[in-house]
Amino acid sequence: MTPEQKAREIIDKKLNQAGWVVQDMKQLNLFAGLGVAVREFPTSSGPVDYALFVDGIPVGIIEAKKDDAGENITVVEGQSNRYVNSTFKWIKSDYRIRFVYEATSKLTRFTDYNDIKYRSRTIFSFHQPQELHRLMKQPNTIRNRMKQFPDFDTTGFRKCQIAAISNLEKSFAANKPKALIQMATGAGKTFTAITTVYRLLKHTGVNRVLFLVDTKGLGEQAEREFLAYRPNDDNRSFSELYGVRRLKSSFIPGDVQVCISTIQRMYSILRGEELDESTEEESFHENSSMDKQAPKEVVYNAKYPPEFFDVIIIDECHRSIYNVWKQVLEYFDAFQIGLTATPDKRTFAFFDQNIVSEYPREQAIIDGVNVGEDIFLIETEVGKQGGTILQQMVEYRNRLSREKRWAQLDEDVDYRPSQLDRDIVNPSQIRTVIRAFKDALYTSLFPRRKEVPKTLIFAKTDSHADDIIQIVREEFGEGNEFCKKVTYAAENPESVLSSFRNDYYPRVAVTVDMIATGTDVKPIECLIFMRDVRSKNYFEQMKGRGTRTLGKDDLQKVTPSATENKDHFVIVDAVGVTKSKKSDTRTLERKPSVSMKELMMNVALGAQDEDILTSLASRIIRLNSQMTVSEKKAFTESVGIPAANLAENLLNAFDEDVLTAKAQTQFGCAEPTQEQISQVQKEAIVDAVKPFHDPEVRDFIENVRRSHEQIIDNTNIDTVTFAGFDTQQEANADRVIASFRDFIEANKDEIIALRIIYSQTYKDRPMVISKLKALYEKLKAQGITIDRLWDCYAIKKPDKVRGKSTMHQLADLIAIIRFEMGYGDNLQPFAETVNYNFMRWTLKRNAGAVHFSEEQMEWLRLIKDHIAVSLSIEPEDLDLNPFDRKGGLGRFYEVFGEQYEEILAEMNIELVA
Repeated sequence: MTPEQKAREIIDKKLNQAGWVVQDMKQLNLFAGLGVAVREFPTSSGPVDYALFVDGIPVGIIEAKKDDAGENITVVEGQSNRYVNSTFKWIKSDYRIRFVYEATSKLTRFTDYNDIKYRSRTIFSFHQPQELHRLMKQPNTIRNRMKQFPDFDTTGFRKCQIAAISNLEKSFAANKPKALIQMATGAGKTFTAITTVYRLLKHTGVNRVLFLVDTKGLGEQAEREFLAYRPNDDNRSFSELYGVRRLKSSFIPGDVQVCISTIQRMYSILRGEELDESTEEESFHENSSMDKQAPKEVVYNAKYPPEFFDVIIIDECHRSIYNVWKQVLEYFDAFQIGLTATPDKRTFAFFDQNIVSEYPREQAIIDGVNVGEDIFLIETEVGKQGGTILQQMVEYRNRLSREKRWAQLDEDVDYRPSQLDRDIVNPSQIRTVIRAFKDALYTSLFPRRKEVPKTLIFAKTDSHADDIIQIVREEFGEGNEFCKKVTYAAENPESVLSSFRNDYYPRVAVTVDMIATGTDVKPIECLIFMRDVRSKNYFEQMKGRGTRTLGKDDLQKVTPSATENKDHFVIVDAVGVTKSKKSDTRTLERKPSVSMKELMMNVALGAQDEDILTSLASRIIRLNSQMTVSEKKAFTESVGIPAANLAENLLNAFDEDVLTAKAQTQFGCAEPTQEQISQVQKEAIVDAVKPFHDPEVRDFIENVRRSHEQIIDNTNIDTVTFAGFDTQQEANADRVIASFRDFIEANKDEIIALRIIYSQTYKDRPMVISKLKALYEKLKAQGITIDRLWDCYAIKKPDKVRGKSTMHQLADLIAIIRFEMGYGDNLQPFAETVNYNFMRWTLKRNAGAVHFSEEQMEWLRLIKDHIAVSLSIEPEDLDLNPFDRKGGLGRFYEVFGEQYEEILAEMNIELVA
């Protein structure tokens, strides 16, 4: 059997699955079924591989190819086009070939020639004859109707929602199959999505929409929002206009327009398998068991074919679109819209970099959509260093049954902090953290409160959560209602969550991850992290539980002693989670112990550093959320600028994207120099701080702030004093840096040898890398990491530290050593040095007679990234990942010719200099 015959055998099978009757010309019977696929039907251009007849009329063709033609499948489109414009032999009735497929046994591409600027797309399998019959009856295609949406009444919409809807409709008009909506938590992603669904159903002929979630709780929340939605142009609710159904079984009703489902349930439906409903309870965060499963294979389902849904909206898409469940999305021939607050590079790539909305959390804070956070650190000896249990009789406990027994240790046990509450339970460590939190609660954190603010504690495991609950109740002297567990393993978790949201009790909830994402509990004012988080996005989502705004009246319903609108929340970090490099969002409050009056006076006296200006911006944002409408009007009149704009100007003075854009405009260049950006920044700072030079403005702002302070509590003695905010942080930094200096002195010979990287040719650098690794292992043995060193220098010498070491590169150790030994004025990540040198080098090279082409620049950027990690590059490296995907060393030679070695040698010297 030839490869093409094998491919046709699979194609026949796929056609049969979709309900087509497949025939040879000798068995021709165009009415053997609604849809008939005839092999080798004669046309004026020769026999077509398959002619598709619906209700006896030719409507489409299939051009079949062997599998290895898949890489050139778009070339086949020209051949298909000839058949489209050919005459079908013996056909006398009026007909038009509209539907075209190019197919191998592995790949199927589809084109609807009725689309304006028709474009082929990959589909899971062939459409059913009923679907083509339905499309033939439609006055226009969905894609054509998407070309022009009518204007919509934007009353009640936020600017970010209007922008997202407008840009998404432009994306539809351009026939882009995927689009990403990025909005900060609380900005109204679901409301935006429902508005889009309403407009699609009303104006474009979309038949069905699938709203996909990854947990049952998110599905229930989405259902509530769909049912409550009322469009501005119709007095009826969404559910009165269109059918909405949250799927709870394996049946999908055909008469509803919106289906809400977990991706797990949709997979089970397509597979025709029973669903283990417990899988609907666990979200797909980075460390979940769901993320470690093998990819899920889907199969054709005749009841729910690929054309069943026209649009899919994926909520919290940063979790549910990769690895395990991706094929569920690829099954349907539908537009895909992703909703997330925290996209990463994988998310951008999946949605083809088509970002129709970018509304980051920092902007949401500026706009008053979110509130910012203060960070309160609690460090304990065991929490930082671990501990040692000497050989003795010790108590063991079964994690699940909690049954205890005593047994003799065979040897001493040394345990690391990461083993706490998993392998080792140290009740004293938990108690010390809770006690420190309690001691600071009414003094440093919430000095005007009479009850514990709604607090959410993140635990490592259900067992850990249980231990925390018991200790919290004991330390606060409260009963069972005061502190409860809200995890999937808890009894009736939805009831506890509802009480946590709406009632006085519980004051404290402990969770593992059930309400880490997607669940709205606006009254939360404090998050306590007793577990670390590796995922940057997951950490951002966890922070999002505290970032929701809430008015004073609503806050007082559950927290009676609250005196203002919720204007911030507190992160209590007991595990160092805020120190690891996870979040791209700036923490605005840098000076929690400095009053607003002092901050304004510092600015008036010439202070222009980032910590002071961002802290001042944070206070202005809080004040803006507290002010009445008349106060906001008076603020604008007295200060000359609205409070939100004043805060935004302060923050923009240190926003690299904003400064770069201003420099591009001011100097008329695509890539402004660092000097140009610095000049723009100086001007931005001068403009931002100008109002604070006026003493009347400072007095006005201070008086407004005072008018919102109703209770002053001086009865509690402040014994903890920010338990690690500033003082302890600096002392720790001093200790780490002193240890590092001792280390340098003890290893001076090896360190001096490392200097060859700056004086010898790049061929010596592999030896440098091995020595650097050995040196770093010695340093780590003393409990000092590159990350910790970088943070300590940022604390002690903030004006000398440029950026942050974000790539965890061994090469950054060189930058730190050089800085400490006085060879550099500033501490800058090695990668940034390489990037800056690369910019200078390419500008210098392009200033000559020969300019690098775009393909050459793509190669050079890859090489630059390699050098940033590996210190150097050699020709044989070009046959490794990622260069091999571009053709390896051979292609590099073709692109750069005889100069290829000269280019590599020059980059090795110039980029590391």
